[in-house]
Amino acid sequence: MGEQDVRRESEAEEIRVFLKHLLNDVRAFEKMLEDDLFESDIRRIGAEQELFLVDEHWRPAPIATEVLEAMDDPHFTTELARFNLEFNLDPLVFGGTCLSAMEWQVGEMLAVAREAARSCGGDILLTGILPTLVKSDLGLDSMTPNPRYFALNNAMTRLKGGAYEFYLKGIDELHLHHDSIMVEACNTSFQVHFQVAPHEFARIYNVAQAVAAPVMAAAVNSPLLFGKRLWRETRVGLFQQSIDTRRSMPHLREQTPRVSFGRHWVQESALEIFREDIARFRTLLSTEPDDNPFEEIEQGRAPSLKALRLHNSTVYRWNRVCYGISDGKPHLRIENRILPSGPTPRDEVANAAFWFGLIGGCLGRYGDITEHMSFDEAHANFFAAAEHGLGAQIQWAGGTFAPADRLILDELLPIAREGLEDSGLNGGDIDLYLGTLEERVRSRRTGAQWQLDSLTAMGTKGPLSERLSAVTAAIADRQRDGRPVVSWEPARLEEGGGWKQNYLTVEHCMDTDLVTVEQTEPVDLVANLMVWNNIRHVMVEDADNRLVGMVSQRALIKLVGTYHPEHREGPLPVSEIMQREPVTVEPETPTVKAIDIMRRNGWSCLPVIKGGRLVGVVTEAQLMAIAGQLLEERLRE
Repeated sequence: MGEQDVRRESEAEEIRVFLKHLLNDVRAFEKMLEDDLFESDIRRIGAEQELFLVDEHWRPAPIATEVLEAMDDPHFTTELARFNLEFNLDPLVFGGTCLSAMEWQVGEMLAVAREAARSCGGDILLTGILPTLVKSDLGLDSMTPNPRYFALNNAMTRLKGGAYEFYLKGIDELHLHHDSIMVEACNTSFQVHFQVAPHEFARIYNVAQAVAAPVMAAAVNSPLLFGKRLWRETRVGLFQQSIDTRRSMPHLREQTPRVSFGRHWVQESALEIFREDIARFRTLLSTEPDDNPFEEIEQGRAPSLKALRLHNSTVYRWNRVCYGISDGKPHLRIENRILPSGPTPRDEVANAAFWFGLIGGCLGRYGDITEHMSFDEAHANFFAAAEHGLGAQIQWAGGTFAPADRLILDELLPIAREGLEDSGLNGGDIDLYLGTLEERVRSRRTGAQWQLDSLTAMGTKGPLSERLSAVTAAIADRQRDGRPVVSWEPARLEEGGGWKQNYLTVEHCMDTDLVTVEQTEPVDLVANLMVWNNIRHVMVEDADNRLVGMVSQRALIKLVGTYHPEHREGPLPVSEIMQREPVTVEPETPTVKAIDIMRRNGWSCLPVIKGGRLVGVVTEAQLMAIAGQLLEERLRE
């Protein structure tokens, strides 16, 4: 769940002291490896479940603190945003009925969370990215009031030296920037843990990297962000960019993002990963150590390695090595961060079973996976799977290319079954969870595909915000039923609860596909743009997208009666006739207030500004179209 005991601001001297403790922890870790002090006679699994909190309108609900107080359960903790929660499952010995036990506890914890959320006026939802999120949900006022999160944001933003840039392209295209790490809060996952012995770490970690792509392809559940249809697992691209502190440079230089797949296979031990991450990534946070690791080792106790764990928590490999202590004994785990939250606990455990099984099965089938495929192939496979899901082309061991679905069905599911059987798992569990995944792959009905198909089936009925609410409401409804996503019916528009919540703010009504000009351009261009696009206003902005004026159709008509071209040389610039400093609203402005402003002033248009930049426009024509839809609905009633 991350180290919470951190300093709010870390000065240079504190960082130097912390780095000294960090290096001391690394040396202690090395000694523990040399002296064979890690637990190695047992295999355990575990998981962390992240989830969204939503309100009655299926929008993010910033009630995490209140929900935690209502539960008073140590399994639960906060996440970055006040509309997210996380809980830890109890570790399970890998074998027997551990998979069904994992699903049972996920269900029990979700029931506790749902009851507490409802007592606070909300509900819970499992999905990789919440479809109803809008950018205004990601302000610092939505950050959980925890010193760790503010310290992390301040450190990363300072290191970045400017806004975080986001660019993703799928069916649609997303290009925007944000001033904090809060975009990370768009993502929720189901993180599974696999305990390994030090002597087997390198081989198992490399297999985990190799199988990441097919596991991802079968599990995708995050196709939508801000209404845009992007990657099948948009969470992967978004998470990497949300905390990418690299700066552009005038010369080519190798720089690794803090969220990464890695750079190469592991050769010998987990120590390689810790050393590389310390060498490549600046220390962001500091904390007071609570023991001397060498003294603890000398006295036969497991050291906390607090500095090492804190630094490790700020580097986000998709397969991350974790140091932990169970019953006084130190151990190593591989944390799989690639799996999205949802669509249901059954689907989540099926994804985990496929991953667990592939690790054991591929070790048995291939031995050292690095002899059968290159790291670059595994890396390329991973991002292809995130972008295309089951439609990705994957290069597997031996160099053969195959569509992800065919590779999974023809080759990898039998390998995963072998791995689970060899580990002594219950046959009924194996049939249930691998069968769930097989049916999903055969039908190509992933969570991501279900969301996209539901949107397509609704067509253009209602505004996009209403369709996204319907998808979100349908997810919540079908999750409560518990059946895996392959059996879900498509979302229906009426499931969103009606139109009201979808027009509450300007953000839900504004047009973001804008035609603009600069003030130095000729008025003739404005006139043509109005005719070509059938619009009555054209916004004037500068090179930084800051609104500097607006030209109305009325101003052009007035110009026709007064303009004498023989009195000047060259075309008339827009700056001569534009209205300077027009009245504006922000995306969060209530729609009723915007209507009132337009009515009182007799305006038919309102520019929408955020952070000084033009982001949209609300027009009389848009509001009339909405009014027409609402009137039709009421008359049909």
